[in-house]
Amino acid sequence: MKKPNQEYPLLIAEEGPLKGQRWQLSETIVLGRESTCNVVVSDRQISRFHARLTPTPEGIMLEDLGSKNGTYHNGVSLTAPVVLQDGDRIAVGIAQEFQYLTSDATMPLLDGGKPGRLMMDKKSRRVWVRQQELDPPLSAQQFKLLWLLYDRPGQVVSRLDLVAEVWGDDQSAGVSDQALDALIRRLRERLATLDSSHQFIDTVRGHGVRLDNPPA
Repeated sequence: MKKPNQEYPLLIAEEGPLKGQRWQLSETIVLGRESTCNVVVSDRQISRFHARLTPTPEGIMLEDLGSKNGTYHNGVSLTAPVVLQDGDRIAVGIAQEFQYLTSDATMPLLDGGKPGRLMMDKKSRRVWVRQQELDPPLSAQQFKLLWLLYDRPGQVVSRLDLVAEVWGDDQSAGVSDQALDALIRRLRERLATLDSSHQFIDTVRGHGVRLDNPPA
């Protein structure tokens, strides 16, 4: 029996027709095109009964139900049932992507989820602050840096991880602290053009950088 305020794991719809929707995984959930499925994806690439998520003592188990176009776990085609870990990515065919989270407390700021004052869309590389779009768009490096922070809400990201994400592993060894600081400064200046009352990017001395994204 569910206790008051007990949190169940979550399935969050990302890219695809269900983007922004979420489901608590308190019981077995079937994904597919059939209207009787718990999660209905109306796309011809999806099988009538495509995949299943089942609570087990070990955790939530994902299995493909013999679908025509496959179920993918972290980008790898599923050939046997797997127990999901926090943050795992799931895709049914190429029609709909999901993220698995162990609790609502780790849910990223997604459209239709819990919007912050700053919002981003990775596919279109667009950024909004206080519901105003940043124009002209951020540079590729600025967007990569901001997206890494945005994708880890509230977490401190190390400078090494930031450099590796923005410049790539092959070039990161030659990137100076000054180059990263300059990129962060320019990014702060761009965001300040739409909201000068709040500094979104916080430096945590000795640890790294985090995004402070208050509710809209």
